[in-house]
Amino acid sequence: IIKLGCRPYGKIKFYLFFQVQASHFEGLITTIVGYILLAITLIICHGLATLVKFHRSRRLLGVCYIVVKVSLLVVVEIGVFPLICGWWLDICSLEMFDATLKDRELSFQSAPGTTMFLHWLVGMVYVFYFASFILLLREVLRPGVLWFLRNLNDPDFNPVQEMIHLPIYRHLRRFILSVIVFGSIVLLMLWLPIRIIKSLLPNFLPYNVMLYSDAPVSELSLELLLLQVVLPALLEQGHTRQWLKGLVRAWTVTAGYLLDLHSYLLGDQEENENSANQQVNNNQHARNNNAIPVVGEGLHAAHQAILQQGGPVGFQPYRRPLNFPLRIFLLIVFMCITLLIASLICLTLPVFAGRWLMSFWTGTAKIHELYTAACGLYVCWLTIRAVTVLVAWMPQGRRVIFQKVKEWSLMIMKTLIVAVLLAGVVPLLLGLLFELVIVAPLRVPLDQTPLFYPWQDWALGVLHAKIIAAITLMGPQWWLKTVIEQVYANGIRNIDLHYIIRKLAAPVISVLLLSLCVPYVIASGVVPLLGVTAEMQNLVHRRIYPFLLMVVVLMGILSFQVRQFKRLYEHIKNDKYLVGQRLVNYERKSGKQGTSPPPAQSSQE
Repeated sequence: IIKLGCRPYGKIKFYLFFQVQASHFEGLITTIVGYILLAITLIICHGLATLVKFHRSRRLLGVCYIVVKVSLLVVVEIGVFPLICGWWLDICSLEMFDATLKDRELSFQSAPGTTMFLHWLVGMVYVFYFASFILLLREVLRPGVLWFLRNLNDPDFNPVQEMIHLPIYRHLRRFILSVIVFGSIVLLMLWLPIRIIKSLLPNFLPYNVMLYSDAPVSELSLELLLLQVVLPALLEQGHTRQWLKGLVRAWTVTAGYLLDLHSYLLGDQEENENSANQQVNNNQHARNNNAIPVVGEGLHAAHQAILQQGGPVGFQPYRRPLNFPLRIFLLIVFMCITLLIASLICLTLPVFAGRWLMSFWTGTAKIHELYTAACGLYVCWLTIRAVTVLVAWMPQGRRVIFQKVKEWSLMIMKTLIVAVLLAGVVPLLLGLLFELVIVAPLRVPLDQTPLFYPWQDWALGVLHAKIIAAITLMGPQWWLKTVIEQVYANGIRNIDLHYIIRKLAAPVISVLLLSLCVPYVIASGVVPLLGVTAEMQNLVHRRIYPFLLMVVVLMGILSFQVRQFKRLYEHIKNDKYLVGQRLVNYERKSGKQGTSPPPAQSSQE
């Protein structure tokens, strides 16, 4: 009987152990399960301490449970949820890249850590942009429409406090609801449009994406470039966000008037403002006639106007029409259809435009779809921007249009020159220097010749330049930070080509060229004159760049330490011997003869 009773348990235990070991993350899974068991144990001990009235032990167990609970919830919110979204996005987009689940399983078995990290990164980007779109919706819709979604801009919103106070079943319910909402949106905006595109345009899909190829240009660098440079630069433009906000407002107004939900979606702001102004006028008229004002309505209208002037409030009343649940259902259906059409346009139009433009350059050869998508996206953006600018210029007359075209042509020429220097030459030199200093010494042995690909070096140089610029802007004040801040403050419309070339481009390019040329001249011109062997020449030629980098870093550290010792010496000397300082007025020297004020003197012993 004991053997028969233990066999199912043994089978289950062996099955669970096999599944955990097959996941390649048995350590992480075991740790999370251990924390869950620890939390359950703390709950049981807390209940027992409450029964026996051990108040100090109950408080200590409660604090320990809160720490474990918050840690697990943070892991779930930041780690597990984006990972689920990333895998669901990948599964729903398999047909778009002509892949199968077997391919994903093989890639996971070959590199489990990298695969999980890439899926987590994709899910995190998806969650971030979804949250950004929700924030934009809150700026358009009536406060209270999105009551079921947490407002991240609410000053009273405290996620850690919610994790502490809300029970586990509330967090579990929110997690399941978030998974359902995000998963349904992925199905609606990715899986269903892919099926429609495959049925209507059979030759359009799949996208040509070759992540693992023997091509000299790494596509991963281009993906990083698109993710870190192209997409943020496009979305951070103020007019792009205004366009999206205008489209959302136009759709909301249209749906509101078609379904008689204008009051529910946008509120009665205009009516409230008119009623507030009317009440204020009536109160003023009554006050002039020495009559008693209508206190209740006037204060209510004024308070409503103050709230509207100060910003959106937590909730605004609305007019509830007839058949309200049916109208909400039709609104959701209309929203799903709109999202489906928008997804179809975003998946087809930029790629179509990019493929058409790239065909003039590459012909019928298939290239990576990141090239076509990025090219088509920027072409569509420039087209919409040009149309909006021309529509804004039309009422001003032909002469003003010609003047504007002349100014913009000059500005575009200056921008192209600056882009060639700062976005072309500087990243190329920076990427080549990084290749010579870091990548080639680590990856290429001494008996092999390193190969350099300018396009890949440029793509990586753009990322390095962006990182260096961000670090410079966050660091202390020096000449490079001052110049970058001045260029950023001037903007594109007030671009100063002479200032940028003289203060920014020329010094940076000179430093990079010297960093590239001086070691090469030493290794190829000076070392052979010393009569060393060929092996020694090859060693010097391959290791001179990291050696000079180490020398420069050591000199920088030594100079920093010398300055710190000088400051320490001055501080000790002043603390020991300085008696006092005299403050005198400073006056500018004028052209007239006069006595100049004595300089500031310090009395020392």
